[in-house]
Amino acid sequence: MQNEEKMTIELCGRIDSGNAAQVEQEIVAKLPEDRSVSIVLNAKKLEYISSAGLRVILRVKKSYPSLCITEVNADVYDILEMTGFTEMMPVEKAYRTVSVEGCEEIGRGANGTIYRIDKDNVVKVYNNADALSDIQHEREVAKLALILGIPTAISYDVVKVGESYGSVFELLNARSFSKILSTEPDKMDWCVDEYVKMLKKIHGTNVPAGKLPDMKETALDWAKFVRDYLPADLGEKLVKLVQTVPHTDTMIHGDYHTKNLELQGDEVLIIDMDTLAVGHPIFELGSMFNAYIGFSEYNHKNIIKFQGFDFETATVFWKKTLSAYLGTTDEQTIRAVEDKARIIGYTRLIRRSIRRGGLEDPEKKKEIELWKEELIDLLQKVDTLTFLLNEIQLEARADLLPLVQNFIGEHLEAAGCPVKAQMQIEISVEEIYVNVANYAYSSGTGPVTVRVETFRDPASVQITFADSGTPYDPLQKPDPDITLSAKERKVGGLGIFMTKQMMDDISYSHKDGKNILTLKKMF
Repeated sequence: MQNEEKMTIELCGRIDSGNAAQVEQEIVAKLPEDRSVSIVLNAKKLEYISSAGLRVILRVKKSYPSLCITEVNADVYDILEMTGFTEMMPVEKAYRTVSVEGCEEIGRGANGTIYRIDKDNVVKVYNNADALSDIQHEREVAKLALILGIPTAISYDVVKVGESYGSVFELLNARSFSKILSTEPDKMDWCVDEYVKMLKKIHGTNVPAGKLPDMKETALDWAKFVRDYLPADLGEKLVKLVQTVPHTDTMIHGDYHTKNLELQGDEVLIIDMDTLAVGHPIFELGSMFNAYIGFSEYNHKNIIKFQGFDFETATVFWKKTLSAYLGTTDEQTIRAVEDKARIIGYTRLIRRSIRRGGLEDPEKKKEIELWKEELIDLLQKVDTLTFLLNEIQLEARADLLPLVQNFIGEHLEAAGCPVKAQMQIEISVEEIYVNVANYAYSSGTGPVTVRVETFRDPASVQITFADSGTPYDPLQKPDPDITLSAKERKVGGLGIFMTKQMMDDISYSHKDGKNILTLKKMF
């Protein structure tokens, strides 16, 4: 079989010392004079090959440098790999065929759809018919994520599914969060907690430079495309907003929704890893907004087809998730971040729909107009896409105090906290954090979580410290008698006393094996 650029020659049965010369003659007789033609040796029917057969292939390779071998069975592939042929030329294994007809769809992303093929296994079928390079990419990034501590499933097999390819993963009796939300609505809060816990783990993971693509570059392409469909000044503002988002080497999933989170036993796994990237969390939140709200804003039935639950459930889940992720119940704070996410979300949706012919479809055109109106309104009032995360986790070490103070200071400045109140808070934070660093863990050190919540009405801040060290309530310590003379006074005890005086409220509890101390300050 031949076209102008490629010729395919079938290899059959056995090629050994007894018939290698004859096989070579048959192959040579079929070869074109044009040495630039790509020669494909199809080994689907090849059962055996010895060194004599390998020499035949090598001689053809020398004459036709672009030669490749396809559909090689496992036994023959082992021979080719053992002898270095897989390094000399492209060699593709034969893939077993899997049918997804009648199988449950458990996930759908930008690049493919995931089906459960039996109780133990799922297969991700790629949209791209020539998906082998995509599969290799996803395997590599999933392995990277696992090494970096992100719980995920690694593909153990590649299969042929119709005209495309698929990756097979072991997910024994796993259920997606979409399935849980649709069948067990009472578990909404549990799903939110686990969903946000995984999201923060992903966003808190630093990725070695160059290992993953930068999501900002992708988002900038979206913005430049949509710019031409907006009023000139707002189109330029959209591009500038994306350009000024700071670069970060922290991980984002890129397609983080409830069909891609699986509960296997008591372990939560994230799947569909081909969209992994690095970048600011706002790009993740934009895609999440689309998954629950944006994509179904015009037609609420979309969410049922996509996630399996209704638009009301999706809206509640999105709001609860954003509140838990930001660590605040303050509506103004949540809305401000949501508006930033909506800008990214609408930009992506508009580009996607237009590129798929949406302007030629009356209903799709109405949908695009809705998104455009929302985007134009947002661009008139939003001046930055960045925001501050409200929680960090670090080792309880005294030398990391500046990091904690800078983290809290950024939140105080953003909230417009007066200088005097900032100083009082800084002193209190030092007293509490250093106490945790020095005394919480009797042997060595351990983790401490610091959370900051700011409120606008009334203007205030709440700072929470949580550690897993020895249970200890510093509020039980008696206040020092400040009326005594220097000679009579005991050394120590002033730190917690000063904190009590400068804060409007301070509380302690021991819950789930953790010391939890909370400071509150009005300003």
